[in-house]
Amino acid sequence: MNTSSTLLVEALALLPETVSLRREIHARPELGLDLPMTQTSILTALDGLGFTVTTGNLLSSVTAVLDTGRPGPIVLLRADMDALPMSEETGLDFASTREGAMHACGHDAHVAMLVGAAQLLRAHASELDGRVVFMFQPGEEGDHGARFMIEEGVLDIAGRVDLAFAIHQSPSLPSGLVATKGGTLLASADEIFIDVVGRGGHASMPFQALDPIPVACEIVLAIQSMITRKVDVFDPAVVTIAHVTAGTTSNVIPERASIHGTVRAVSARTRQLVHEELSRLVNGIAAAHGASATLRIEWGFPVTVNDVTTADWVREVANELLGTDNVMEMRNPVMGAEDFSYVLENVAGAMAFLGTCPEGVQFTNAAPNHSNRMVLNEAAMASGVALYAGVALARSAGIT
Repeated sequence: MNTSSTLLVEALALLPETVSLRREIHARPELGLDLPMTQTSILTALDGLGFTVTTGNLLSSVTAVLDTGRPGPIVLLRADMDALPMSEETGLDFASTREGAMHACGHDAHVAMLVGAAQLLRAHASELDGRVVFMFQPGEEGDHGARFMIEEGVLDIAGRVDLAFAIHQSPSLPSGLVATKGGTLLASADEIFIDVVGRGGHASMPFQALDPIPVACEIVLAIQSMITRKVDVFDPAVVTIAHVTAGTTSNVIPERASIHGTVRAVSARTRQLVHEELSRLVNGIAAAHGASATLRIEWGFPVTVNDVTTADWVREVANELLGTDNVMEMRNPVMGAEDFSYVLENVAGAMAFLGTCPEGVQFTNAAPNHSNRMVLNEAAMASGVALYAGVALARSAGIT
């Protein structure tokens, strides 16, 4: 890749624009699938680059296509756009101006980096063959935005995509470090809702009632034992019960108790096993107490699985762009989830993490993604811009 030595330099030159766009989006976070202000910021930033740009119908997505007019591979580069429903407490000059919304996962940086990569690739269009699809996606935080964009044809808008790539920033990694692995990168994520029904009564006479609270407590504890005794430790799962509700006051035994939690797994097999074991456990414990219970599972994102060959190749591209000291092969998956998994179910590709630990902070102590105090080192975004562009240029050049 003849341009590899200059891409990072060019990305650094674009950094002020990249930072400015990131801060603009950061100050105006939007939630879910409808992100009109963020969409407008992206459309304005792409204006004049000569791309074919379309917007979504089911969601406020943006898809831009760089068509070289020459035959060649079709590479998709993706950035998510949405924020999280939480209030920011970073004290930044450009902190969120919307109460209850914050870019605590760095999607603002993802958008800005992909726009920067679009500018770089436009400048290097003469060195490209084929097409590059820039996928700006709302609704990653649980709203299945990638699935909706696939339904609207993002994988076929310029012909069938040959390779897909995405970056996710992380303050929990040293700044500028690129980390990825082949195979499972991130877990699946499902929600569970358990409703235990007993019989209400006076708290002083529990023998006349059927208290659902001890039943619910037993279910919660039994779930943890089930994970350690039914699930292969080398193909793990996590079940966290994060919300339990029951009753209204101290002298009333309620009729119902509700349990709400999340299930994470790193393979489809274990995901299905945990679902089956949860059903057996919930119904069995409730029946043993003479109560009844219902389990509802809301299927979330599938397991994010990197194509092994592509992940290895991405690290090679990163080595050339950023130097071997700034590239790492991950040993284990992360138990978080990503809806880029939907893209990777359809296209060979990979996701990589980009370290953005703030200056003067040990990465193990940095406020992580989804913290209301999460901040990132904006200088690291130049590496992300260069890597996005480098992947597209390397694939176009036939370097695999």
